[in-house]
This record gives sequence, structure tokens and C-alpha cells, in this order.
Amino acid sequence: MTDTSTSTSTHHPLWVRVSVPLVVLAVALVIGSGVLSGKPQTAAERADAIEAVVRCPSCIDVSVAQSEESTALAVRHEIERQVAQGRSTAQIEQTLVAQYGQTILLEPPDAAGFPIIWIVTIVLGLGALGIVVVVFWRRSRQFSAAREAQTKAEPT
Repeated sequence: MTDTSTSTSTHHPLWVRVSVPLVVLAVALVIGSGVLSGKPQTAAERADAIEAVVRCPSCIDVSVAQSEESTALAVRHEIERQVAQGRSTAQIEQTLVAQYGQTILLEPPDAAGFPIIWIVTIVLGLGALGIVVVVFWRRSRQFSAAREAQTKAEPT
């Protein structure tokens, strides 16, 4: 019997096998993040985004967007009024903090500079990536050496 199946096994270099999935991942992250979306937010979308991060003054850990309390409705109307006036998100948040205190914001204010948590995450991610690259590189060299030794050991 003859084997009619053709097994063409192509071996790509290590850098191709590692970089292609990384490029695909990077492209997916960029597309998914909406960075390339040039469409500006409408006033209603801006107001909704702000309302999602502002706490209801008479509730516990509920945004004004989720609450139907009268205080939440008043804050929502205030946000919509300020958005219509063209105030920035930071200005609106500052006004609300001045009226209700820092606890009105569900998200803590940004720390000055680049947050340490992002630096740690990036360093750990790059370290893990480096380890994976080194492991793949060493294994490919071991397999190449084993394949070379096997071809030398075969009688001609």
C-alpha cells in the first residue's frame, strides 16, 4: 500500500511563531479598545458616562445612573445641565465634589503621574514574555540539535 497523504510539515522560525500571535493580540486590543473610533461623544453619551461614575448621595455604592432616588435625579439633572453648558468632565466632577465631598465619586481621583500598578503590570508582563521567548528559543535549539544528531546517526 502506498501512503497517499502528503504531510508537508513546514517549520517556521521561532520569531514567526511567537510574533504572529502577539501581533494578532495587539491588533485585537487596539480594535476592541475603540482607540481608532473617531466619532465624538454626544452630550447624552457624555452625561451617561459621568453619571456612571458619580455616586448617589443618599445611596450606598450605587451610581446616579442606577438610582431612582430624588437626590440621584437632582444630581443627574445637574450633570445634564453642566454638560449642556459645555463644561468638561473634570469641571463637572470638581463642582460635584465641592457640593457633596470626595465620596460623591465612585472612582478615586487620578494620582499624579503614572500609577504604579500599571508600571508593575507592564514590567511583569514583559518579564513573562521574555521568559516565554527564552524557553521557546532554547527548546528550538535543543530540537535542532537533536534533529541534527539524528540525521548524523542515520546510516547513509
